[in-house]
Amino acid sequence: MFRRDLLAGAAAGATAAALPRFAIAQPAAARTLRYVPHANLPNIDPFTNTAFVARDHAFLVYDQLYGMNERFEPVPQMVQGHVVENGGLLWRFTLREGLRFHDGTPVRGRDCVASIRRWGRRDAFGQELMARVADMTEESDRVFAIRLNRPFPKMIEAFSKVTTSCLFIMPERLANVDAFTNIAEAVGSGPYRFVQNEWVPGSSLAYVRNPDYVPVPSGTPSMTAGPKVAHFDRVEWTIMPDSATASAALQAGEIDWWEQINADLAPRLRRSRGVEVAVLNTLGYIGIARFNCLHPPFNNPAIRRALLGAITQEDYLRGVTGNDPSAFKQCLSMWPCGTPYESTTGNQALQGPRNLDAVRAAIRAAGYNNEKVVIINPTDFPTIGPFGQITADLLKRLGMNVALVETDWGSVVQRRASKEPAERGGWSIFHTWWPGVSIINPAVNATLRGQGERGWFGWYDNPRVEEAAAQWLLAETEVEQKRLADVIQRESFEQAPILPLGQFFISTAYRTGLSGFVQGSGAYPWNIRRA
Repeated sequence: MFRRDLLAGAAAGATAAALPRFAIAQPAAARTLRYVPHANLPNIDPFTNTAFVARDHAFLVYDQLYGMNERFEPVPQMVQGHVVENGGLLWRFTLREGLRFHDGTPVRGRDCVASIRRWGRRDAFGQELMARVADMTEESDRVFAIRLNRPFPKMIEAFSKVTTSCLFIMPERLANVDAFTNIAEAVGSGPYRFVQNEWVPGSSLAYVRNPDYVPVPSGTPSMTAGPKVAHFDRVEWTIMPDSATASAALQAGEIDWWEQINADLAPRLRRSRGVEVAVLNTLGYIGIARFNCLHPPFNNPAIRRALLGAITQEDYLRGVTGNDPSAFKQCLSMWPCGTPYESTTGNQALQGPRNLDAVRAAIRAAGYNNEKVVIINPTDFPTIGPFGQITADLLKRLGMNVALVETDWGSVVQRRASKEPAERGGWSIFHTWWPGVSIINPAVNATLRGQGERGWFGWYDNPRVEEAAAQWLLAETEVEQKRLADVIQRESFEQAPILPLGQFFISTAYRTGLSGFVQGSGAYPWNIRRA
């Protein structure tokens, strides 16, 4: 029924004779890393494109003021350090010496100021910061200051966030581009330079080692913190047409690393000589169904809330993990399981046996009037595609008027930005997942924030959530922070901006001989080397 079944069959029939059409030519130098990302990159702007593949691209090209280690602590990255004065209203940052952009210009305080301003117009955490900023100024090439009109104790947490949109530092000339207009070139100060003239959208990207990159001089690599050493002269991203082709290419040694393997192909890859399979993200991924809260039927919270009683997380999780029970677990929390705010507060709708007759009655009582439900769903994304198919089947069984629009992930990303009604090219539901580390608190969890039309796709509006998030930003004790997180969870189960679909783990696969992978670091080639 699901696409994974088709891919499994395709993998079984893959032969060497089928490879040349898609194969990547073996490079002459062994210092090239050939990599297959989880999705296509249609847009290189790390602030306007919130897809995780855009973040992964950006982490090669750009650097951050602060990284985040595996204990979720900010660690200085581009900065030498900072001081806080005037009762928390003045923050002064000093950049490390020797930082240069890929165009040869030095990284200056004014670049940081302009980058923070642009990021702060797009990102929820950044918007919270900018609402408190009186002014930001460059005091010298290596020093910039931020003056606040109200304290913002979590500023460094904002600068080190690892979910989209992350604060990446770009040259002032690019950072001055309107925050709602895509930049046309990718120039950062990170360990790799983007080779703009080799970018073929939908097909391939290339990066070359930045010889001027200055890694953090000390510390241990941990998530996005610590030294980032580029051992490869060149990194090549290739978009594969399907999972079976990527699997065959990896087994044949035509690629080095496949970021997210199809679960049905994992047993075959584990048996393959010269291939290693591992889980790098031990916090896993949180699957969700996102409602469009602007238009019927899901502008009605009672209809959204009723569907909480219909979902069975295990159905969804088996769909994307190939029925491997070790690769998923139920998570009946709006906050990621395994993180400090995991909770059972308000989750009664997810507990107990499922009663579809009761849900049908609740939908009718809430006023559902046979409005069309348009589900946009990617067929080229095996860890998302089954979600949409399962939801479409479930809603049809509940008596809803469902249209499943299956397309590629890039088209889903573009269409989900439309605020038009479904009948005019909009949508009703899309599915996605977030790495658990990316949605661990009220500042970064865009799926629960109630920012309305200035928030994440779906444009859920909830002033009570926003008030609790604002209080969390200023809360000084862990007890108070946890209380506020529970307030947000209770409200999220009541208003249901999403359907939580559980927690699962996506394996990565790479050629034997590669080493240096950092747990939780994502799809980044820092510190990876070939034996």
